Amino acid sequence: MYCLKEKDVYSIVPIWERFLLTIKEASLYFNLGENKMHRIANEYVDSDYKFVVQNGGRTMIKRKMFEDFLN
Repeated sequence: MYCLKEKDVYSIVPIWERFLLTIKEASLYFNLGENKMHRIANEYVDSDYKFVVQNGGRTMIKRKMFEDFLN
């Protein structure tokens, strides 16, 4: 029996359907540079806009909320 690892399952879900994106994925998806994404994430991590999630040492972006923020 074949068991999917978490990494395998994560790669199956298309980037436009993911709830959370890494900084690198978000920069590719939104056509912004990685440095710009890091600056935005650091600036808005504790603001009223709740699109930044800190997961241990990893910064994640809530895709839909960031789309709404950009609009």
